[in-house]
Amino acid sequence: MTATADRAQAVLDPVYWDYFAGGAGDERTLRANEEAYARRRIVPRVLRGVGERDLRTTLFGTELTLPVLIAPTAFHRLAHPEGEAGTAAAAAGAGTVMVVSSAATQPIEEIAATGAALWFQLYPQPDAAFQEHLIRRAERAGCRALVVTVDSPVFGLRDRDSRHGFTELPAGYACENMRDAAGRVRDIAMDAALSWDHVDRIRAATDLPILLKGVLHPGDAELAAAHGVAGLIVSNHGGRQLDGAIAALDALPAVAAATALPVLVDGGVRRGTDVLVALALGATAVLIGRPVVYALATGGRRGVRELLETVRTELDHVLALAGARRPADLTPDLVA
Repeated sequence: MTATADRAQAVLDPVYWDYFAGGAGDERTLRANEEAYARRRIVPRVLRGVGERDLRTTLFGTELTLPVLIAPTAFHRLAHPEGEAGTAAAAAGAGTVMVVSSAATQPIEEIAATGAALWFQLYPQPDAAFQEHLIRRAERAGCRALVVTVDSPVFGLRDRDSRHGFTELPAGYACENMRDAAGRVRDIAMDAALSWDHVDRIRAATDLPILLKGVLHPGDAELAAAHGVAGLIVSNHGGRQLDGAIAALDALPAVAAATALPVLVDGGVRRGTDVLVALALGATAVLIGRPVVYALATGGRRGVRELLETVRTELDHVLALAGARRPADLTPDLVA
């Protein structure tokens, strides 16, 4: 996917490229996410008679044709005029889930009109009434789960954005899913008092499954089930929050071992081989973020669909070579 990133850099405004590609601080964690996959080696089994592979995975009642979801990323219209609706249309065509960001530049209703299976990403908001308004809006749009981002009590310090002075969207763009009942766009509020109480309030406000995104410590995985959480996403926010945080893949095995909940992972997934490694180390599925934005920038919805189909083809191929028929067949002994 390096070529897609290079093409995206060539077509994007340098300010927007740095927003999408950049991370916090010295970007150590950003680099570590990909390096963690580069360190792993697959130890295949042979003579397993796998035959035709089956990539289907079911998550919270939705069957996906492959264990790869689209991660929540902001501002898709800065990458391509088709915006989040284009990304969602590609997800629908590929038979997978798109997690829609609170910072989407198109409204959830417009994105849902594509027919895609959607989850909604929510930053816990200190204004309880406004938070409930956001949840109800996601429910009415048909979102099938809430992804609650819990690694952002404050905003990450992103040097690239600071150098460009990129602090707000250009005229004509807005975080459309942050509109209140009167239609005013509110800022996404970070809350340094963020705690498990916030999770409890969200849990009490909806019957949708709740996944916590941003879990890296197994102790937090152990606590999650007690607070009514349905699943976890092992994530360091793509290296955009705490620079120096552990790579997501390195955190995955301990988190998966600490809970019976479904565990997903994002950060650094670039190829089908990466998907296989993550699944073998305990993930139920993975989410892909930056490559989706780059594919959108270079080819709109068709580019995103081609990306997903490439990952599907690669995963199917490496499953056969590793001696597995389905994702559930993958075990930690297949990775060194």
